[in-house]
Amino acid sequence: MAGGLVALLDDIATLARAAAASVDDVAAAAGKASAKAAGVVVDDTAVTPQYLDGLKPERELPIIKRITLGSLRNKLIIILPIALLLSQFAPWLLPIILMLGGSYLVFEGMEKVWEKFSPSPVSEEPKLAQGANAEDQVVKSAVTTDLILSAEIMVIALNEVAQEGIWARTIILIIVGFGITFLVYGVVALLVKMDDIGLSLMKRDSEGVQKFGSALVKAMPKVLTAIGVIGTLAMLWVGGHIIVTSLAELGFTLPADLIHLAENFVSQISLMGGFLAWTVNTTLSLMLGIVIGFILVGIVHLVRYLRGSKSEADAA
Repeated sequence: MAGGLVALLDDIATLARAAAASVDDVAAAAGKASAKAAGVVVDDTAVTPQYLDGLKPERELPIIKRITLGSLRNKLIIILPIALLLSQFAPWLLPIILMLGGSYLVFEGMEKVWEKFSPSPVSEEPKLAQGANAEDQVVKSAVTTDLILSAEIMVIALNEVAQEGIWARTIILIIVGFGITFLVYGVVALLVKMDDIGLSLMKRDSEGVQKFGSALVKAMPKVLTAIGVIGTLAMLWVGGHIIVTSLAELGFTLPADLIHLAENFVSQISLMGGFLAWTVNTTLSLMLGIVIGFILVGIVHLVRYLRGSKSEADAA
């Protein structure tokens, strides 16, 4: 009996050591998976403050809290089980899903560019909710948009750890889900309250503090604009990279081979080889994302135009 107990305790100690040794691996995998989702994260951060525009300042943080909880439900209750089932029983679907997700990202990125430079752009910014149920409408709209972006984040993260066991994948995706959600909406909370912080500082006695507060207030529109631009570029870059790697996994390796060839060429340069290789990969992925996004936007707008023309003809 004692021998059996000692053996059991020894097994438990071995499992504990293995679990402790795997903590670093899980953390590293979660970090790597989160980094791959960077483009969607930046865009998510850029999109969300639009939903709070025009609402009472004292209600901004409670609404962000509700949107954060909705985002966690999206990731952990809706998306996570579906993603794990797919990775366990139909892993061949992941590259296809990622291809669709990458295509969606480059389309959204180029659609933003189209709206910016189109002669008569159609704004896709959320309409401000009015009336007694305004907050519920804001939260519902934001959480619905988050569902799409969260699905992209989780599938990108899952693809990075697809080789791990089912429990490791689950833990990593939960870490990614919590980490990215709190990062995104923590930054959103800071952004939307920055004006209030600046206005509060402007009321202080110190002239230096007043100037700093004034600078904060004046800088916020530029900061939000910069985040929007960075988010668009990140979507095109990440989307292009996802398409390249997904095509390679599906057997069409030409784009990936050409990028690797260019990377290998510049990596031979002393001192700056690693940085130049990353720059070449990023630039070529961005260019591919721009080309594919431009084609998709053109197709969508052509279909809309043809449908509009048909509707006008039918009405006539």
